[in-house]
Amino acid sequence: MDSKTLNVLEYPKILEKLAGFCDFSASMALARSLEPTDSFELAISRLSETTEARKILSLQGMGVGAAHDIRPQADLAARGGVLDPHALLDVKSTLISCRDLKKNFDKKENEYPRLTLIVEGLPETFGIVDAITKVLSERGEVLDSASPKLADIRRSLRIAQDRLMSRLQKYVTDSKTSQMLQEPIITQRDGRYVIPLRAEFKGKIKSVIHDQSSSGATLFIEPLPIVEANNEIRELQLAQRDEEQRILAEVSAIVGEHAVELKYGVENLAVLDLAFAKAKYADELHANEPVLHELSKNKSEKPSFDFELIHARHPLIDSNQVVPIDVDPREGTRAIVITGPNTGGKTVSLKTVGLLVVMAQSGLHIPAQSGSQLPCFHSVYADIGDEQSIEQSLSTFSGHITNIIRILKHIDHRSLVIFDELGSGTDPQEGAAIARAILSHLLETGAMTLVATHYPELKTFAHSTDGVVNASLEFDIKTLRPTYKLTLGLPGRSNALAIAQRLGLPQSIIDSAKAEINPLDLRADKLLDDIRKERNRTSREREKLEKARAKLEKQNVDLEKRLEKIEDERRETLAKARAEGELEVAVLRSNIDSLKSQLKKASQPLQAIKSIEEKMEEIENKTTQPVERNSNQQSAFSNQSLKLGERVTVSTLNAEGVVTALSESDAEIQIGTIRVRARMSELIRKSSEQLSESNKQKTVSRPSSAVGTKSPGMEVDLRGLMSEDALDKMEKYLEQAYLSGLPFVRIIHGKGTGKLRQAVRDALRGHSYVKSFEEGGHTEGGEGVTVAKLNAG
Repeated sequence: MDSKTLNVLEYPKILEKLAGFCDFSASMALARSLEPTDSFELAISRLSETTEARKILSLQGMGVGAAHDIRPQADLAARGGVLDPHALLDVKSTLISCRDLKKNFDKKENEYPRLTLIVEGLPETFGIVDAITKVLSERGEVLDSASPKLADIRRSLRIAQDRLMSRLQKYVTDSKTSQMLQEPIITQRDGRYVIPLRAEFKGKIKSVIHDQSSSGATLFIEPLPIVEANNEIRELQLAQRDEEQRILAEVSAIVGEHAVELKYGVENLAVLDLAFAKAKYADELHANEPVLHELSKNKSEKPSFDFELIHARHPLIDSNQVVPIDVDPREGTRAIVITGPNTGGKTVSLKTVGLLVVMAQSGLHIPAQSGSQLPCFHSVYADIGDEQSIEQSLSTFSGHITNIIRILKHIDHRSLVIFDELGSGTDPQEGAAIARAILSHLLETGAMTLVATHYPELKTFAHSTDGVVNASLEFDIKTLRPTYKLTLGLPGRSNALAIAQRLGLPQSIIDSAKAEINPLDLRADKLLDDIRKERNRTSREREKLEKARAKLEKQNVDLEKRLEKIEDERRETLAKARAEGELEVAVLRSNIDSLKSQLKKASQPLQAIKSIEEKMEEIENKTTQPVERNSNQQSAFSNQSLKLGERVTVSTLNAEGVVTALSESDAEIQIGTIRVRARMSELIRKSSEQLSESNKQKTVSRPSSAVGTKSPGMEVDLRGLMSEDALDKMEKYLEQAYLSGLPFVRIIHGKGTGKLRQAVRDALRGHSYVKSFEEGGHTEGGEGVTVAKLNAG
């Protein structure tokens, strides 16, 4: 991409904002060097990475943690250099971040294929983390346990220091020597322990003088009897230093052995962090992924630009102040000519389009409505702003023409060309002629072109030329302010006479000016004004209709919810009636069995009660039929109304989660660390709006007593209970969970001594409701939790 164009469009400011969302220096450098690609496949790949990153960040907080750019450290270690403790701790924290990320993306290649591919390039720990942890504390100090020799040296050093301090303390506390000291303290000079002697007592204590105070009143002396002790300490300190250096060299050598893998891993980590940064920036901009279209390389084919920006916003303007624009030219359009007043927003509109194109081809989501479409251009060129150069003796016009000549040499049918004030800075008639000629040349090359101008000749050219469309930025005559709203299909008006009149220019002068203007131009301006007013009126009517439609949809949803509630009440009533019927049938069957037994004993025929038994079986069959939802009941919500990332409650599990995938009849829900599939009818919005089943879905078959049974939740906590009480509570919970249709449950018993755990598992073994059970996973509580899978009804 053209670097001058990127600067004109203020693309580096976008990269600087992007770098602010990166977590470490390597990804910041990548962000600042990010360039738009002309490869359609690479642009799609980059956009997909950003989309996957936004999805995973919305479901679970994730990042590169305390990672560092450890490539310089790896290079130094590979050359045989010794890394200092803080450099080794940077290596350790970076490898821990890589390990955690690999764990987070484990078995998620289907959900996040592109990010998983990046994560696969992260390095293993190669035992480096353990090696560093073994020798260094979190504060970067070499541990005593780093080696037996170091432990011995430090132990000897402590003993020698204690012995020395005891001997020096005698000088400080002895009545004969203490009065000679400036202060009763022990200090250090040049790594040796000394005491402060007053200068007038020099020579009174046999010693070596190491230093004196600035005033000369104090001498720092080392008494001769402790010279050997000081020498011993110094020797031990040097031995300690050498052993620490040997240990650091040993660990650095391990880092050096894997320098290539570590550097490659940091590069992948930076790419991953850049994807996360793009996702965070997109969230801040409330951006959406654009739909990119590939342009044909064959020049003979007429290029088809699928260009549609809906509610596009300039990303560098405050979201509370920016006015969104729609750029949605009709099919076959290859050039848009924008006209309008000065400071009306023409330049901002041009920059918005150009900037959003290069952002999309850099893999950034754009601040525009979802569904916006852009071609993947092979090159983007822009001539915006004042090209005046004093050093090169170029006027504004010469500067623009010089840049335009450069651009025209490089464009083709896959280019986007943006010109601001084309042909300005010279004689209007000649400037308009040059502008028309340049625009005609651009149309011949097939490039997509956006031009801002004041020339009325270009309005006429756009109106009469195929593939060119007029556009304008509106101006409010009443407030004398631009509205910054872009309108395609209508040329702009200068509004000079109307503005002058509102500002108070005498009417006689206004009339004289009108007399100088061609009456046809005045009529054209009047017609444009009428068309604009009619379009605005139509737009307002359309907004009213949209509001009315939204209101009807809301009323329809409310009605569906009421019908759903009525249907739930109907099913609940029928379920209660059926339960009562089952009880009566059970009593009747018991009575019949008793009567049959009595007739057998009396040697009487059983034909008399056969008909009663048949009727009873008929009643029993009716009572065991499941209570189904009416087939003509319409769904209150469909999978179209649900969105990825939306929070819902799974009614059968009584658990809240996030929608991660949608199909025609069901959805995949992420609940904590597990994923489950649930029917639309089992999902309740966060606002408690329940989703109904689709027309062809049937109620899951369960034991008859399961109808109307409320879920007890996915887990039961038995901690703090005696074994007998805990098993009692678990039994009641399992019955409720089984009847409400839960597929599995979590039983929390804690670790403790293990007695309660053993009692729980003994009770589960062979339990009629339990299919199997296992220990909870690492993220579920481990040994303190047992996960039991329940039998299907």
